[in-house]
Amino acid sequence: MPTMNAVDRAAADRAADRFRWLVGLPTTPGGWTRLLAAMVLGLWALQWSAAGAQLSPTELANGLPQIADFLGRTWPPDWRILDRLWAPALETIQIAVWGTLLGALAAVPVSFLAARNLQGPRWLYQLTRQGLNVTRSINELILALVFVSAVGLGPFPGVLALAVHGAGMLGKFFAEAIEEIDQGPLEALRATGARPLQVIVFGVLPQVVTAWIAVVLYRFEVNLRSATVLGMVGAGGLGFELVGSLKLFKYPETATCIIVITVMVVAADFVSSRLRRAIQDSGRH
Repeated sequence: MPTMNAVDRAAADRAADRFRWLVGLPTTPGGWTRLLAAMVLGLWALQWSAAGAQLSPTELANGLPQIADFLGRTWPPDWRILDRLWAPALETIQIAVWGTLLGALAAVPVSFLAARNLQGPRWLYQLTRQGLNVTRSINELILALVFVSAVGLGPFPGVLALAVHGAGMLGKFFAEAIEEIDQGPLEALRATGARPLQVIVFGVLPQVVTAWIAVVLYRFEVNLRSATVLGMVGAGGLGFELVGSLKLFKYPETATCIIVITVMVVAADFVSSRLRRAIQDSGRH
């Protein structure tokens, strides 16, 4: 019969093994050598990237007085322009709403082609995945510049830019949600002779709709922040007012624009978080 010391020692060994497993610590000399080599390589990569990015705490310290001077010029904010900002603020929300909606509508059919577990042709899966990668790799500002040159200034190019970029992002998230579903209902439907569309409607959608709605709400938050920036390239919204005040050196008006943008984003984040939590809770029940 083991003594208490032996039992304690065995428990300590199990706890140590569990800790090593959680943090990924090696258990052999060769493993420690590889870990040390990886750490050295990582430190070298950080130093190399810092040199390329020209990280300089000295330059930052020297620039702090200029930052303080700029902030001093923006204070106090010019609240007299609030009446003028209502229309651009609503336009920014409208851009985000339609950019999110069109992106989600485009992402839904694409996501079924980009899901590996739906037994589609392998070449079509790879082509769709790469198309989503290309779409979301192009920044919204670049897309906005392209659409501004195509359809002119205003909120419409901003909507198109957010929709195209959002289709790539949402398509990826939608496809990953499909790949994580339970395959049992799908196999049961196929065994009864259900067609592919019936499998999607009755087997896939009920399992992913909650996750999809949560992702779309989060995407709306992102689009609202992006919509305020797209105005800087002529795509309407508060960004247009922000850039105009900067170019005219009306820094108090700039501060007011930034405050309005911040309030909008915080409010959207609060509402969206509450809705996502409610949807996730309802999905569990």
